[in-house]
Amino acid sequence: MEMFEAVRWTTRSLIAGTCRPTVVGIENVPTDGPFIVAPNHLSFFDSVIVQALMPRPVAFFAKAEYFTTGGIKGKVMKAFFESVGSIPVERGEQAASVQALKTLLDILESGRGIGIYPEGTRSRDGILYRGRTGVGWLALTTGAPVIPVGLVGTENLQRAGEKGVRPQHFTMKVGEPLYFDKTGPDHSLPARREVTDRIMDAIAELSGQERSTSYNQSKAVD
Repeated sequence: MEMFEAVRWTTRSLIAGTCRPTVVGIENVPTDGPFIVAPNHLSFFDSVIVQALMPRPVAFFAKAEYFTTGGIKGKVMKAFFESVGSIPVERGEQAASVQALKTLLDILESGRGIGIYPEGTRSRDGILYRGRTGVGWLALTTGAPVIPVGLVGTENLQRAGEKGVRPQHFTMKVGEPLYFDKTGPDHSLPARREVTDRIMDAIAELSGQERSTSYNQSKAVD
């Protein structure tokens, strides 16, 4: 935990000093108990930003290759993602994704916070895509409050096709908690879809994005 807080403090200070972000609504994050952070997804850096700026630790999925890449760069990436509580998951492997979702469930049941992108993958055109129902499943199964987050401008930190980082101002809007009845894992798909749609409505209100009724599709490189 000391390593986690040290990395989070360092990252938060770096973000604050170089990007001078506007952060509103941080008081909406519960001071104790489990919670689910549900942001829109515009940038590779979104998870890092949310993990650094939230007042409590938030565990996100991270691609497994961030933990298995060789060389010095790979060691640095692995150390960073492990230190901030990221969870490795094999992209495109359904069995691995299901296991990762169960890992998030375990974290919530221990009273901690997790983050999940309802869109699944980042939006490369700035549109807010239809939410996948994993977030609805977690909300109904655990009864944990969902904290919608609208990120605005994070896509400018690293433009598509570029490797360099450009420090830019961005905004993180944290919405009021959404509460849903705890049903446990035995609930209907329509109920899960309804919850997910309500979460997406809240995200859209915060981010101001144009919306799509279609799912976002993963690219070969994300």
